[in-house]
Amino acid sequence: MGEVFAGRYELADPIGRGGVGAVWRAWDHRRRRYVAAKVLQQRDAHSLLRFVREQALRIDHPHVLAPASWAADDDKVLFTMDLVAGGSLVHLVGDYGPLPPAFVCTLLDQLLSGLAAVHAEGVIHRDIKPANLLLEATGTGRPRLRLSDFGIAMRLGEPRLTETNLVVGTPGYLAPEQMLGAEPDFPGDLFAVGLVALYLLEGAKPDAKALVQYFAEHGTPGPPQGIPEPLWQVVATLLQPDPAARFRTATGARKALASAVELLPEPGLDDELIEIFDQLGRLPPGFDPDGPLKPASGVALDLAQGAETDTDRDRDRDTTTGTRPGSGTDTGTGTDMSGTGTGSLSDTGSFRLPPPQETPQATPTPEPYVTPHSPADPPPPQPSNPPYPVAPWAPEPPSVTASYTARDPRQLPSSPPPQPVAPAPAHGRRARRTHRDRRRPGPPAKAVIPILLLALACYAVGFWALARV
Repeated sequence: MGEVFAGRYELADPIGRGGVGAVWRAWDHRRRRYVAAKVLQQRDAHSLLRFVREQALRIDHPHVLAPASWAADDDKVLFTMDLVAGGSLVHLVGDYGPLPPAFVCTLLDQLLSGLAAVHAEGVIHRDIKPANLLLEATGTGRPRLRLSDFGIAMRLGEPRLTETNLVVGTPGYLAPEQMLGAEPDFPGDLFAVGLVALYLLEGAKPDAKALVQYFAEHGTPGPPQGIPEPLWQVVATLLQPDPAARFRTATGARKALASAVELLPEPGLDDELIEIFDQLGRLPPGFDPDGPLKPASGVALDLAQGAETDTDRDRDRDTTTGTRPGSGTDTGTGTDMSGTGTGSLSDTGSFRLPPPQETPQATPTPEPYVTPHSPADPPPPQPSNPPYPVAPWAPEPPSVTASYTARDPRQLPSSPPPQPVAPAPAHGRRARRTHRDRRRPGPPAKAVIPILLLALACYAVGFWALARV
């Protein structure tokens, strides 16, 4: 049998590896179901801070993957999510190549819907790429996309703890202002969404550097071959090098996409049917769909019997209060879900910026980024005459993400609630008394004198009786 973690999670088989943690398919003995468990490998402070930041995120949305529970056992920690068996967008494009525009619009709508919920909580994802966009194994039915991996996410305006000129993210999916060292903001996530859209439509990783250079020199190009004009207008607006020229919010981009979908041609009968397969594979020996075949040692007795303790309820509660996902050092590595354990150049990481160089054309300083509560989005730019450049596409590397999702998460409060202030320590016997042991006041003054006179009379009578004996 597999290793039992914290008396509850029995690790079955590894389904992904990365620089920070390994992802396992595990059996939850209390909930009696399989989950994905991300176990921290490194024990240095930076890795632990990143781990705490990721597991602390709680966003309740059907297209957002956030941790559902966590546990600690001696010097190890893990958090769990529901399994997502359909792999990532990398698997899908690897199976089918360029996807039909209508199918791409469905995936983009779900991605923008989840991203709008993330931005509404003030969180910047900072690592949107095909490998972090997971799919459930829905077969030929409607696809269901999940935005995952919040390891380097941070809240808007939080100070970064990285060194100067150090950029965190995945090369090839970073916005141009991030490459110049600007503070992370929501438009950077929207630029990455545009690159993901182009990846799905073209079937290969776009050359972001060539795109930015062409946009800056020639303006917005016309649509590439095979991409409908209405859909290209939405994608081109997401890809604008100037963040002020992009959509201001994910909701605005989603509305523009909905208008573009109405102008797309109806799918033909001869169009290829897209099927999302199960990418996890069979369970290892000793496990079946109903759990381990034999009871394992180390499982807590109350969990094995199905009892739920107060500690489990507190630890596995779907809501948290006051935990911020953006604390810690901005370092990160990808998670390889291909089963090979090999990394790639597109893995999430940190790298230094090159020294600034003089450009022949001065570009004005962009206005400060606009938050999700900004006015309406600008209209998409009109295509110019120059044709769209054919960039030297590079194939997308193997998936570098974990196939897991959150189950029944709750929204994280926008700001942490005030913590209760501990009382001052007591000194000797002069400790603070509670309302139960405070001294009660004596009888009122009006009742004291009659009581004393009555006692004196009783004392005189008693003395007189003793004298008569």
